[in-house]
Amino acid sequence: MRHDRLKDLLEGVKRQDLDVEDAMQQLRTLPFKDLEIAKIDAHRELRQGFPEVIFGEGKDVEKLSIIISEICSGEQNIMVTRLDAEKASQLLKAFPGAEYFSDARLMRIINHEIKNKGRGNILVLSAGTSDIPVAEEAVIVAETLGNKVERIYDVGVAGIHRLLAHHEKIDAASVIIVVAGMEGALPSVVGGLVAKPLIAVPTSIGYGASFGGISALLGMLNSCAAGVTVVNIDNGFGAAYAASLINRK
Repeated sequence: MRHDRLKDLLEGVKRQDLDVEDAMQQLRTLPFKDLEIAKIDAHRELRQGFPEVIFGEGKDVEKLSIIISEICSGEQNIMVTRLDAEKASQLLKAFPGAEYFSDARLMRIINHEIKNKGRGNILVLSAGTSDIPVAEEAVIVAETLGNKVERIYDVGVAGIHRLLAHHEKIDAASVIIVVAGMEGALPSVVGGLVAKPLIAVPTSIGYGASFGGISALLGMLNSCAAGVTVVNIDNGFGAAYAASLINRK
C-alpha cells in the first residue's frame, strides 16, 4: 500500500469517517509491493497468520536476494523452500543471519521471535530413512510457523513393531504428518490407530513401479483409514502449513 493511501486510511479512522473494522478489512486485502520480477504480498501474515514463503527452485540468486531483502524490510520471518546448496552458500554470505537446513533444502531468516501458536504438538513420522528430506522440510516449516514439533523416523510397515514402540508420542500429538514412499502404506496404518488429524505426504522414493511417487500418492488417496488427508508428492511444506492451521490455538 502506498504511503499516501495508508495516510488517507488512517486519517479517515481518526476523523471517525471510517470504522476501525472497515479499515482493518482494507489493510487485509490491499497491499503488495511490485518488484517487477515479483509482487510481494506484504500483508499475507495479517490475512493468514503466516508471511509469504519463497519457492527457491527456478529463481536465480539475484532474484532471490531482491525478494528476500524486500521481505526483510518488513521485519518478517522468511523461509525459502526448495533451495539447493549452491544457491544457499551464496545467499548465506549476503544474509549472515540466515540458516540453511541441507536435508530440508530450506533457508530461513528469523527477524523476530517465533512464538508458540500451537495448542499441542505436531508429530512428523517417516516410513524410511530415504524419506527424511521431505520429513525435515515439514519439521522446519512447522517449527518456523510457531509449533512444537517432534520426529519419529524410519518406522515403516516393513517393521511395524518400530512404529508401535512409539505409541505414547503418537497418542500425545495433536496433528500427525506421515511421510512415506514406496507403496505409501504407513498413513493407513497410523490412521487406523489414532483419532486426530493426519496429513499424508507421498514421496518420490521407490523402485520403478512406484512411478516417482504416484503409487504412494494413489495408495494414500485410496486409504481405507478414515480421516487421512493427502498432499502432493514430496510436499512437506504443504503438509506442515496445513498442520499448522489445524494446530493453531
